[in-house]
Amino acid sequence: MHPLLDRVLASDGSLPFALLRRHGGTDVEVLTGDVVDADLLGDIPLDGAPVLAVVPYRQARERGFTVQDDGAPLRCLVVRERERVPLPDALAALPPEPVAAEPRGFDIPDDEYAGIVRRVIDDEIGQGAGANFVVMRSFEARTEAARVPALTSWFRALLVHEVGSYWTFAVHAPAPAQATGPAAAAVSLAGATPERHLTLHDGVARMNPISGTYRHPATGPTREGVLEFLHDTKENEELFMVVDEEMKMMSALCPGGGRILGPYLKQMARLSHTEYLLEGRTSADPREALRLTMFAPTVTGSPMENACTVIARHETRPRGYYSGFLALFEPDGTSYSLDAPILIRTAYLHDGGRVSVPAGATLVRHSVPEHEVAETRAKASGVLASLGLIPRGAAPDTVVDLNAQDGVAEALTARNRQLAEFWVRPQDDGPAVAEPGSPLAGRSVLVVDHEDQFTTMLAHQLRHLGMDARVVRWDAVTDVLADDLVVLGPGPGDPRDGADPRIAAVVRRIHERVAAGLPLLAVCLSHQVLAGLAGFPVRPLPAPRQGVRLEADVLGTPAAVGYYNTFGAMLATVVAADADNPVARLALEPSADADGVLTALRGPGVASVQGHLESVLSADGLTVLDTLVRHVLGVAGRTEPGMVRAG
Repeated sequence: MHPLLDRVLASDGSLPFALLRRHGGTDVEVLTGDVVDADLLGDIPLDGAPVLAVVPYRQARERGFTVQDDGAPLRCLVVRERERVPLPDALAALPPEPVAAEPRGFDIPDDEYAGIVRRVIDDEIGQGAGANFVVMRSFEARTEAARVPALTSWFRALLVHEVGSYWTFAVHAPAPAQATGPAAAAVSLAGATPERHLTLHDGVARMNPISGTYRHPATGPTREGVLEFLHDTKENEELFMVVDEEMKMMSALCPGGGRILGPYLKQMARLSHTEYLLEGRTSADPREALRLTMFAPTVTGSPMENACTVIARHETRPRGYYSGFLALFEPDGTSYSLDAPILIRTAYLHDGGRVSVPAGATLVRHSVPEHEVAETRAKASGVLASLGLIPRGAAPDTVVDLNAQDGVAEALTARNRQLAEFWVRPQDDGPAVAEPGSPLAGRSVLVVDHEDQFTTMLAHQLRHLGMDARVVRWDAVTDVLADDLVVLGPGPGDPRDGADPRIAAVVRRIHERVAAGLPLLAVCLSHQVLAGLAGFPVRPLPAPRQGVRLEADVLGTPAAVGYYNTFGAMLATVVAADADNPVARLALEPSADADGVLTALRGPGVASVQGHLESVLSADGLTVLDTLVRHVLGVAGRTEPGMVRAG
């Protein structure tokens, strides 16, 4: 009745296959075909046939990011045959029980992982390296079972015992004949991932950031428990941080930026998550879209580039395929559609019978090491229980639908009160046209990226104001004197570290623009550098403000803005100007919050701001940006003398 599934189940392991149940599907898709390896995402062969690619974490090197390179191949199944099997038929045909496996425990013991968490909080977040980071550890086991019985039995167990998955899958891709080294091993995995990374269909791109974890009690989830989770500050900030990071990607991928939908509560068998849906329009090739969005901040951290560096410093082994993605490319008229879930909640079957189930926790300034240890166990537990590696436990007498509980919808809706209306309302398909006669229309803006893609969101907002903005990485900038406006962007690191080439470049470019009398705006890290040059002391804050929304004075007006800073410039009496320092001669006007941390500076043709006006947390961000840009350009402001809240 289902010949392709029968062939898969009877295979000796030489037949490549994929079994997929996608979100909301009533069928299991069975795919077989030819296996080829690609070096780069752009090499994935889209020649008319569907392709399922298994993308390893090491592909982050395509973006120039630091990775522990284990040689894991970018393996592609070029689909030659496929069939759909109704779910009841598939369950009847698949092995009824998971194959036997011997649990060995986590490769990093609990106390050792807790120590890693402490070091990341103190040495990375506490030193300005970023807002959040995901560190992996892996549950290990062994099995004597052959690959096909193992994968297909795990797949069935996940279909039966897990709920709320975006994809449930089993994939087996033997190495091509010519493969050598690490690429000569088969790629075999089964999982139930909750998270879509990226879909493309009819020109619409969608991403699905999921963060925040409610660990269900053994007796089952409760209304009280989920409401406590939804009101938890750490869990809220964790989700907003990853939304900001994925909106950076959407702004790079979609000319009109991205729109935020949600939030939603995703309930699974052993835990629940909060999530948003982001969408925008793009004409990008799906392979390039994947490259621009490698990898999800929910499994790496932010800012993305430095998160990869931090991961390489603190993880004890390469990631393999953990935090990579499956990517199903399907012919769609004259182009290809894309459906790409993130590879989490997945078991890997390696040569020699080794089984690994990796999991990671998102570490933020509020993290408690013991809680993050428990989170990795909770995230792995659904897969481990389905595979029989930990006790499955008795199912609760009743399954509580958390979304139907009183107060849950209201608690979710309340989260959006913190968001900028600019990013919630629909975005245009392309750059906005400036208001008739606007003095900003067509002005050229160079936005300098210091390894934090918040610059893509800044550039999008500047285009919305009618300006012609482009983003250039700091080490690719050749001229800072040619544009009407230069915006020196944010980035990780210590703004006092003149030995850091990025900081030295910020100093040099500030001096060049100021000495030439050309308009300049500095943001976050660059604001701190400017403040230091102006004579204000810069020091670490008592507690990092990473992913925090504050309402503070910005040059005389209260403004609700998102902050991502570990260091701050402090309000103080400035010493006499250095004759060789053009910044010190400006006598910049400061504003500060109640703790004496500078929120902004302003002078002739110069302004700077500590907060991220482009953040989804910045309800007043666009209005403040408009005001500061008009100030440095010396043009009349449409919002002055008082700023009004955008939206």
